[in-house]
Amino acid sequence: MGFLTFAAAGFGLILMGTFEAISSTTTSSSPSDLPQSKSQTTPSRSSFIYFLSASLLSFLFILNSLISFFDAVNSHDRVGFAQQLQVAAIAALFLLYSLTGLLTLNNSSFPSSLLNLIGLFAFVEEFMYFYLRRKDTVGIENRYFDMLLVPIFVCLFGTLLQLRNNSSSVIPNLVRGVGLVLQGLWFFQMGLSIYTRWMADGCVLKEKSRGNYTVKCKGHPEYHRARAIATLQFNCHLALIVVLVVVVYSVVVRKTGGGGGGGDISRYKPLGAEMQHQIDSQGQFTLDSDEEEEEVREEGKVVRNKAGGEVELGVNGNEVCLIPHFTSLDETGFYCLLDFVPLLQNYGFEDNSHVSQHEPVTKLLCLVMYIVQQWPIG
Repeated sequence: MGFLTFAAAGFGLILMGTFEAISSTTTSSSPSDLPQSKSQTTPSRSSFIYFLSASLLSFLFILNSLISFFDAVNSHDRVGFAQQLQVAAIAALFLLYSLTGLLTLNNSSFPSSLLNLIGLFAFVEEFMYFYLRRKDTVGIENRYFDMLLVPIFVCLFGTLLQLRNNSSSVIPNLVRGVGLVLQGLWFFQMGLSIYTRWMADGCVLKEKSRGNYTVKCKGHPEYHRARAIATLQFNCHLALIVVLVVVVYSVVVRKTGGGGGGGDISRYKPLGAEMQHQIDSQGQFTLDSDEEEEEVREEGKVVRNKAGGEVELGVNGNEVCLIPHFTSLDETGFYCLLDFVPLLQNYGFEDNSHVSQHEPVTKLLCLVMYIVQQWPIG
């Protein structure tokens, strides 16, 4: 097949994945205040380029399979003959998927679930082809095919999510775009590792026909070393794709003003001077004058409270005079003197059985505290 075939396939898959991911990011982060026609132009254009690239790439795969098919016939290679039929069938299914996608862009009445179902079958068939392709169990190319199953499964999973959500979410498109980019990078890496001098030391390429090849190594240590290099290469590509996705997605979301609240920040307007002055004026308050009287209603009675002291209600409605601080003989002190009159009656010969037992002591204490506070010191 050659390095150019793998490079062209890798470039086409990278292009498809890029536009698929861009269509998902622009759809998710398009500002809501833009006109509807302008917000829908970019996703439709990206989808058109995606399906157009898929159709061209599928056609090239079919053309390459036909060339390899006739080469296998001339080389009397029965394995290569059957293998190219499988590749042509998978490419034809992807061609049907891409043409159907182009039709859905022009005809909104076409069900999108049918398009996703065709794509799901295409990715499943591709996954089964590379999973069961083991012409030579010890060939190094099998390790590259095993690593290729990972991006194919990512594309399959994204298509399955899109089929389930019925195009209501942008995550399936982004997942499938990332899988296509990773698959394209790995196709390019396979072309370098199989058909160029970047092949592992101690290994050599053997071809029976154009599409039927294997990579043999000298001994057991060389096989282990070549497989370890293939795994390391895939890990490097995986790390690269993660960095690219984070950087590109951040740049796209920042430019479109969506995603993590960029649009809200750009549309933020500071409060005007009038609104700010109103908030400041509402925040200021003054305390009532100390000379104002407070009315406290408790158990149906009104008790007046003035500066320098307070009167509270005692148990069972009996009044108790509490004097925290007095500087002169004011109205509160007069109330205390009035409260002391029943105290004298309690110690007389009148019947005061209705008075509480502790009330005389409390009122006596009230009078003593008042006299002590009013007594001049020094």
